[in-house]
Amino acid sequence: MFALLGAPQSVAFVSALVLMVLIGLVQLVGLGGDFGADAHVDSDVHIDGGTDLLGWLGFGRVPLMALLVLFLGIFGSTGLIVEQLSHDIFGALLSPLFAVPGALATSLPLTGLGARLLARVLPRDETTAVSLDSLVGEYARIVTGRAAAGSPARARVEDIHGQAHFVMVEPNMPDQIFEEGEAILLVRREDNLFRAISRGDHRLPHIGV
Repeated sequence: MFALLGAPQSVAFVSALVLMVLIGLVQLVGLGGDFGADAHVDSDVHIDGGTDLLGWLGFGRVPLMALLVLFLGIFGSTGLIVEQLSHDIFGALLSPLFAVPGALATSLPLTGLGARLLARVLPRDETTAVSLDSLVGEYARIVTGRAAAGSPARARVEDIHGQAHFVMVEPNMPDQIFEEGEAILLVRREDNLFRAISRGDHRLPHIGV
């Protein structure tokens, strides 16, 4: 087994499994949030899972990070199994030129199937997804940068479901400046940019950061 893992023919598959583990560790210690965090961030894109390739692969059914981990796990495992079978049957490992495309072709439909199974146990995206326009009128807090006219900063805002969104914000008035940590009120949206006005912390409800 160790010889298989260290073989040059297995590099792509071992790398996929290592990346999968690293992503899992990042999620576990909280550096990247939970798997569902990316599912509702600044997205107005709707995918028809029955009519396009992305939907068939599972996009829109489960969070993107969970889908990536699923694919990496299936791809790495499938490739190593194929290499082991090749060694047992033919006495030699299969060239990556054949093993990688074969594992990829096998992993894609399995990932789509796995996404459908995961969607049954994970919270469904559509139950908490909201439009960006619904964030207008919500309180937010600057989390990264310093917002000024022509120089937006990143702010954290929660929707009516308590789901966190991270949006780019500029002051509504050209002479205003929002410092990092400052509490604000989103008053209007211009494409992917929000305009905001300042509010004193003593006038705001609690905003988690």
